[in-house]
Amino acid sequence: MPAPPRPTTADSAMTGRTKKRLAAAKPLPRGKRVFALEVAIFSGPMTERFARKNPMISRTIAIRGDHTLADLHRAIFDAFDREDEHLYEFQIGGRRPMDPKARRYGLPVAMDGPFGERESLGNVVRTTLDSLGLATGDVFGYWFDFGDDWWHQIEVLAIAGGAPRGGRPKVTRRVGESPPQYVDWDEEE
Repeated sequence: MPAPPRPTTADSAMTGRTKKRLAAAKPLPRGKRVFALEVAIFSGPMTERFARKNPMISRTIAIRGDHTLADLHRAIFDAFDREDEHLYEFQIGGRRPMDPKARRYGLPVAMDGPFGERESLGNVVRTTLDSLGLATGDVFGYWFDFGDDWWHQIEVLAIAGGAPRGGRPKVTRRVGESPPQYVDWDEEE
């Protein structure tokens, strides 16, 4: 037996339950969304002892959709107790670090190549999280310090309505200790 046709919003016979379901299916308005992002370090200069003691190092950050990638960088920087700023880049849509198919976003100063040419990078200062088209379950990369190469994987855990208290990005969960930004390799001996 075929299923009865589903009522449309124009149908006057729409039930309250159907109206609620349709209302819940509307996308959240941009700028009114909060992203829960898990930022995990998957590579960087750490001693073997530190890595054994901290097999998983991550921070979950709540951040509004109208915040920029530069704001997200600052939240990650603070969440991992870093002290010295370095260049950084976000890579969105790739399958691995430095995937040529990924959209890359960096600081305006990093857009100038070594021979004066302009690299094709999106601007982290102007790019908001809302503008990226992210969905729950999406994963993207964050590369900090182009010499020491701290690689992070960022997963979109959830997207909800509202705004975090205080309006600034907030760390909501910590797993593992923050690694020292600069390793004392003599500590390994």
